Amino acid sequence: MRRCTFKAGGGATTWAVDLIVGMYIWSHFLFPVVCGKSNVNPQSRDLVLQLVERILSGPKARTILLNGAVRKGERIVPPAVLDLLMRATFPSFTARVKATERFETFYPTLKELALTGSGTKTTKQASQQLLPFAIQAIQENNSELTKEATDLFIWCLTQNAECYKQWEKLYVENVGATIIVLQKLSTEWRNYSAKISPDTLKVTLKHLRAKNEDVLSRNTYPSQVASIKEVDKYCKTILMKLTRNFGCMKGSVLVLVLGIGLFFTLSPNAELINWENINWEKFQVLFSSLQSS
Repeated sequence: MRRCTFKAGGGATTWAVDLIVGMYIWSHFLFPVVCGKSNVNPQSRDLVLQLVERILSGPKARTILLNGAVRKGERIVPPAVLDLLMRATFPSFTARVKATERFETFYPTLKELALTGSGTKTTKQASQQLLPFAIQAIQENNSELTKEATDLFIWCLTQNAECYKQWEKLYVENVGATIIVLQKLSTEWRNYSAKISPDTLKVTLKHLRAKNEDVLSRNTYPSQVASIKEVDKYCKTILMKLTRNFGCMKGSVLVLVLGIGLFFTLSPNAELINWENINWEKFQVLFSSLQSS
């Protein structure tokens, strides 16, 4: 393999383009071909790692790459490559090699490139492509890989409502992964409650419970029954948290309304309020949503 170089002659614009194109070529072609095999040639891997290290060591490289993370509608670090990177960065203890530490150094940056752009079309597409990889990695007998893959799985849920439907389709064949995801959501609910769509999650949890009933109605192995019951337990727990959160919100709104009413009743300046500027439609929408829940 030839040693690749990036020339800065041509100004900052040329340097930025070189970085983005270089990263695109590295992640789409070089890295998957060389490091996507079960038996990796150490010398070839070393050259591939040298190249990405050189790309990332450039002045303002991270900023430039983040600004060019999507190239003509395509990510310079696609989901399939992020999966390979994740597995190379979090191997089992016995599979660790000298190169593992090098992967650990630049993995956060490449992960950021793969996930940047919350709410955009390309990010929603990436989340749907990444979720099946994550659900497989969660079930590997590797605690560090499982933890990272679980975080990525939940990230997918926060980016695209379609990922919940994917989850439902993949559930029966991946009950073990679902247990781990639900356990994390349940134990770290405060960290995720504001990021996840409560209504969509509620629907999915109810669908999972319905699937559980269907599976349990048939003859199943004891271990499978135990796993499904564990999923059901976490579904109930999270549904209770969702209901509690809504109850707190509803109570807060009631207190707010009472406070406003008290202000209008007691304040000597109530007649000075410009009633035309009050957005009554927002109040109507809020109360309608509470009544319909």
